[in-house]
Amino acid sequence: HTPAKGQQLEDHYFGAIPDRVFAYMQDFEQEAYKLGIPLRTRHNEVAPSQFECAPIFEEVNIAVDHNSLLMDVMQKVAKRHKLKVLLHEKPFAGVNGSGKHNNWSLATDTGINLLAPGKTPRTNLMFLTFFVNVLKAVHTHADLLRASIASSNNDHRLGANEAPPAIISVFVGKYLSEVLDEVEQRVTGKFTEQDEVILKMDIHKNIPELLMDNTDRNRTSPFAFTGNKFEFRAVGSTANCAWPMTILNTIMADTLIQFRKEVESLMEKGEKKEIAILHVIRQYIAESKAIRFEGDNYSEAWAQEAAKRGLNNFKDTPRALDVFSKKGTLSLFAEHKIFNHVEMEARHEIMLEEYVKKVQIEARMMGYLASNSILPAAISYRNRLVENIKGLKEIGLSEETWRSQKEIVQVFAKHINAVSDHVEAMINERKVANNLESMHARAIAYCDKVKPYFDVIRYHADKLELIVDDKLWVLPKYREMLFLR
Repeated sequence: HTPAKGQQLEDHYFGAIPDRVFAYMQDFEQEAYKLGIPLRTRHNEVAPSQFECAPIFEEVNIAVDHNSLLMDVMQKVAKRHKLKVLLHEKPFAGVNGSGKHNNWSLATDTGINLLAPGKTPRTNLMFLTFFVNVLKAVHTHADLLRASIASSNNDHRLGANEAPPAIISVFVGKYLSEVLDEVEQRVTGKFTEQDEVILKMDIHKNIPELLMDNTDRNRTSPFAFTGNKFEFRAVGSTANCAWPMTILNTIMADTLIQFRKEVESLMEKGEKKEIAILHVIRQYIAESKAIRFEGDNYSEAWAQEAAKRGLNNFKDTPRALDVFSKKGTLSLFAEHKIFNHVEMEARHEIMLEEYVKKVQIEARMMGYLASNSILPAAISYRNRLVENIKGLKEIGLSEETWRSQKEIVQVFAKHINAVSDHVEAMINERKVANNLESMHARAIAYCDKVKPYFDVIRYHADKLELIVDDKLWVLPKYREMLFLR
């Protein structure tokens, strides 16, 4: 059951790192340095006993490897300090879960960041070109990005009060929104070289040199521009970052290839190169406008607005993964020689199977805990109350003296029966799902038929936890686990 005190006071977030945790973090940082993993940040996060570390930027292949290695190091070093690292995206209800912020940019082989605003009109046009191509890529392939972060664990986290929703959108900030709107309005069919020069100068004046100071104001966005990079905030804490980064790089490469073709097509018709670039940029700004959102991504109003814009909201993993079997996705990866059709279909099948197995394990564990720990404790305490009522009756006391005990026994009956009935129903649904031949059908069955029982069983178990004698309750409670000192 949710503890009386969780994260509502924000005292953990703004407090000092506890000494025991600080010693652990120093230890695993030293181990990380030995392996060549550069870390630079450590601090408390919002939830009790939740902490964050951040590595220094690296080339994506190395960064992904280091991230996977770091998770292993954290687990091993934790044992020395008699701690346990929970990498699960949502280990506790009612407090923030955990994720990874994948900070992503593009650079040349000489180290020039293509997503960093420039100091001249020409370099700012280059920045705008790559920036708008990112918007176009994310808009065109939003469902692929959503699928890249899909997992049974992350389903618990996405859309909660600490994570972006399952709707993919991009936050660019006030200044860049104004620049994009200006380009869309001013680049018309009769756009001349003089117009181009003036617009480039105006764009240069309107893009502040230090964008990092004014572009990271929306912490609810799943994909936000933060000054000289984009931050993909929806990746789960247990995820291997290779998959979302592979997809992001693929859709960006595909968009840039298409961009070049469209620019060259205009140049063949006689347009000057930079004017052709601005025309295609304007086209991409208009086409990707639906993906841009500056407001509160947590709000129900945004979910409704996103639906009007035609943006999908896949709230569960099996349906989010469907995009991997679509013709366009298969062609995308095949054309770029990343995965052929058979390899993509195999990956889709494996992801569905992983989802099924994880939900199946959770269902089995929930049934086990309910039958072997929760119900025995509840029944034992209920029987004590019954004996107490009998004793009070035997010595001739009036019903008023044992009225409260009787009411509690009735409450016990309600919740004990509910837990028992729903566990049995969940097991039956599991049996039905397990007999389905198609892995996709099995995943949908576990999602729609088995998983809904989790919250129902949890609700009644929580009610029992509140009234069972603490000495009889064998499972650890939130108040015993959350606060680490």
